[in-house]
Amino acid sequence: MRILLIALIMSLMSSVSYARDQISIVGSSTVYPFATVVSERFGKSGFKTPVIESTGTGGGMKLFCKGIGVNSPDMTNASRAIKSSEVELCKKNGITDITEVKIGLDGIAIIHALSNSQVNFTVEQIWQALAEQGSKPEKWSDIDSSLPNIKISVLVPPPTSGTRDAFNELVMKKGCPKTVDKKKCELLREDGAAIEAGENDTLIINKLVGDKNYFGILGFSYYDSNKDKVRAVTINGKTISLKSIQDGSYPISRPLFFYVKNQHIGVIPGIEQYIKEFTSKRAIGNKGYLTGVGLVPLANPKESISQVK
Repeated sequence: MRILLIALIMSLMSSVSYARDQISIVGSSTVYPFATVVSERFGKSGFKTPVIESTGTGGGMKLFCKGIGVNSPDMTNASRAIKSSEVELCKKNGITDITEVKIGLDGIAIIHALSNSQVNFTVEQIWQALAEQGSKPEKWSDIDSSLPNIKISVLVPPPTSGTRDAFNELVMKKGCPKTVDKKKCELLREDGAAIEAGENDTLIINKLVGDKNYFGILGFSYYDSNKDKVRAVTINGKTISLKSIQDGSYPISRPLFFYVKNQHIGVIPGIEQYIKEFTSKRAIGNKGYLTGVGLVPLANPKESISQVK
């Protein structure tokens, strides 16, 4: 009986090992373009090109933490660090060994049509414009006469987006007056001033090009690759750029990550090799190929890999 049981287990392990021969990746739309470039290069090295879905950071974490096995993703991209609640969800579903890989830095750009004049916002003004707890001004000029005399209409990332999480942390919380309950600082207006735009950043670009009265919020790499169509506002007088993100002078900056399900290593082929390619100097170094598509390199790439506890 024991021999039969061992044979059955070995058979199941064998079927899992060969049931899927492509890495499955979900998660952040901000990290997606970087992961795509790495995956295309990786696919020329003898492994199949990984399948990547842009689900948003929150959506990716839910899929990643569903469980172990070939029907669940091997990795998830993230434009914020994994939350403790997500770590607990993973553990609850048997995912007890996770590697965090920090790939670089990103800034959050607030953009509008290239035909518009340059605008400077402070984080306090952005909070006033978008906050549910504020006075809900109708026009930007109602906040400050130096701002555009147009209706406040901002395309914002959905709640499942890591960009939204970072925006809440770096803008809505920091711009919020001390008199407001901190738990309510992140709440956005529901009267049409803040418009959830989904995870497709290309659609945001197209919307801004089509209507110069809109502003949009997205990651630096998408703005950087569309400078011929849109213009970034300055924040607290600082211009978004590779330099200002890396030196920390641009106020809305954050690290980018991907997370690896270590229990899939050795079961799904190529995971270790993919990590090695993504964290190589030729990819994320100061002159790495990902800097050409907008990734801001880490000051010390050697500190990019750690275990989630």
